[in-house]
Amino acid sequence: MSKGKIELVEDDHDIVEMIEYNLKEEGYRTVSAFDGKNGIEIARREKPDLIILDIMLPAIDGFEVCRILKQQESTSHIPIIILSAKSRETDKVVGLELGADDYMTKPFSPRELIARIKAVLRRRKEQPPAEIKRGQIVIDSIKHKVLVKGQEVELTATEFRLLETLAKRPGAVFSRNQLLDAVGSDESMVYDRTVDAHVKSLRRKLGGAKDYIETVRGVGYRFREI
Repeated sequence: MSKGKIELVEDDHDIVEMIEYNLKEEGYRTVSAFDGKNGIEIARREKPDLIILDIMLPAIDGFEVCRILKQQESTSHIPIIILSAKSRETDKVVGLELGADDYMTKPFSPRELIARIKAVLRRRKEQPPAEIKRGQIVIDSIKHKVLVKGQEVELTATEFRLLETLAKRPGAVFSRNQLLDAVGSDESMVYDRTVDAHVKSLRRKLGGAKDYIETVRGVGYRFREI
């Protein structure tokens, strides 16, 4: 069983081959790009679980690749480990400030790289993102706030949990019972109002962003894929 998909963005074919071999031995699948432009395209298309990124790349350098991927909604959540011959402290600082999750210098130990990959993936699993950004909607799970086009929207606790549940998995269809379980079966939810009524109220409060929540006839609801 695969442990996940790792993308390598590296122009040295020998290094790619060596890393691919070690990753596959550990149970990971791999996809590779040999320049920055293809690295971005593959990340958008394949949605890997983690990216190993060189800095000195043809077409677009690794710093710019990192900046672009971290700014785009569809790829901002993907953890990045920079693997580069650039060992100056300033290069490490730039990479981490651009959003990289770790920075390793060449030459490197494949065993250490594998250990760092596991550590980054473990941290990501244990610490889900504080913010969920979906089009015009931003959901801040820590501050319990929802913004639509930058303006805060006042939601009840149940409405917030409904929106958060749907937005975490765009395109996935949730039945009414699944939503009930996800938000917690408090008495007001079970007896006073239905899931449909909560969704109706939520849509009204979202205003122009209400169409992100789609009804799937005979099944339930989903958050529209963006």
